[in-house]
Amino acid sequence: MNWYILTALEVSVILTTVHVLVVGGIAFRVVMQKPAIGVALSWLVTVAVFPAFGAVLYLLVGERRVGQRRAMRIAERRADNVWLATMGIHGRLREVDWSRHRREARAMHEVGMRLVGVPTVSGSTGELVSTAEEILRGIAADVDGATCSVLMEFYIWHAGGLADVVVAALERAARRGVACRVLVDAIGSRPWLKGDQPRRLRAAGVQVRAAFPAGLWHTLFARNDLRLHRKIVVIDDRIAWTGSMNLVDPCHFKQEANVGQWIDAMARIEGAAIAPLAMTVIGDWTLESDEAIEPIVQQAGLDVVEQQGNGDVQVIPSGPAESDDGLLQMLLTLIHSAHEELVLTTPYFIPDESLMRALRGAAARGVEVHLIVPQKVDSILAHYASRSYFEELMHVGVRVHLYHGGLLHTKSITVDRRLAMFGTVNLDMRSLWLNYEVSLFLYGESVAGPLRALQYKYMLECHVLDMAVWQRRPLWNKMLENVLRLASPLL
Repeated sequence: MNWYILTALEVSVILTTVHVLVVGGIAFRVVMQKPAIGVALSWLVTVAVFPAFGAVLYLLVGERRVGQRRAMRIAERRADNVWLATMGIHGRLREVDWSRHRREARAMHEVGMRLVGVPTVSGSTGELVSTAEEILRGIAADVDGATCSVLMEFYIWHAGGLADVVVAALERAARRGVACRVLVDAIGSRPWLKGDQPRRLRAAGVQVRAAFPAGLWHTLFARNDLRLHRKIVVIDDRIAWTGSMNLVDPCHFKQEANVGQWIDAMARIEGAAIAPLAMTVIGDWTLESDEAIEPIVQQAGLDVVEQQGNGDVQVIPSGPAESDDGLLQMLLTLIHSAHEELVLTTPYFIPDESLMRALRGAAARGVEVHLIVPQKVDSILAHYASRSYFEELMHVGVRVHLYHGGLLHTKSITVDRRLAMFGTVNLDMRSLWLNYEVSLFLYGESVAGPLRALQYKYMLECHVLDMAVWQRRPLWNKMLENVLRLASPLL
């Protein structure tokens, strides 16, 4: 047998050809996907410098691939949403008196309607709960009062402490005949799904499902890092909970991360806003099951939700193949509407260019802008990448507050104490483009005011960054921050 040995020149030509084909092929895909320019350039540089690794990484996480079957089901769900809106969000709930609000509130409503398709509902009341013990005991007490249905979805469910009180309440509810459905993210709640509690819940009659299953087989058809990041509880047609807190007891969760306890807030809601929140949970549930929507709606008594209170709320669900840039447009509209004051809290601050421009523009036109972020977070990459933006913001007058009472996990924005956003969305690329989130847009001082009061409470546990001191941090810090900022579109 004759063996042909390649010369060094031939090997070089082959490798160069493969490199050009790989880079060219990925570049073609990037260009045709039309992502944000910063995202596109980050991927092109990554693939050009590390062709094999970069190409594999791009094919794994470079596109918002939800899978053909799921994309079709999401499209079908849009039609179901219209039916649900007709059933639960009837005419009276949609009769908002916009004369009570600033002109910008009506504009925000129109953006949400046209880009996401969910209307503002009138007639809600609620309570902002800001301690984990009150939240977990409150959810458990409401589950104990359920007569027909309990719908829950969470990104993370973690056993231990007061979280187990909610599990026990679900078991009791299911055994007395209440239809209980629990949907958790397959990655965020993986340890819990492998534990004993899901088996106990199913034995009691609770339906437990995992959303967005992940694994090697799924990687062939969809991204594994598209996650269900929502936190919603709907009990009968009477009560809903939503906000930033996972179903965890902070005293038993991520203690090894050395960031302190996680600090969260949840809204306990009654009235009209229950309908679109229930619509969101039911839609997510039907994506993971073969159940029809109508029986779930009727079982929960959600066909006619009654008004309670005078709060006007717009529920905005977002995610790949679901809302495109609807959430981002809502956030930009909210920021641009500020005249006097803009306050933001977020655990992870890695904004896209449009959000940075909006924040800087608000400060430059004289708005008092406060950004509240935790001093420590559980991600080293996010920690350094976020800090690369601080000097740019402080230069135009934004006051950056570092919270030192734990990992501040509350996601909120208030504008002039009259408009607000509260929910699950972080001000980072992942929440804006990859995660399935839910946000409440609140219109009027009666609903935005309590959130502003909570933000003020957070400020009391912060120190404000001083520009001169910040500029004197070590050069290696600045270099690391700026390098990771270049990668921020990929984080």
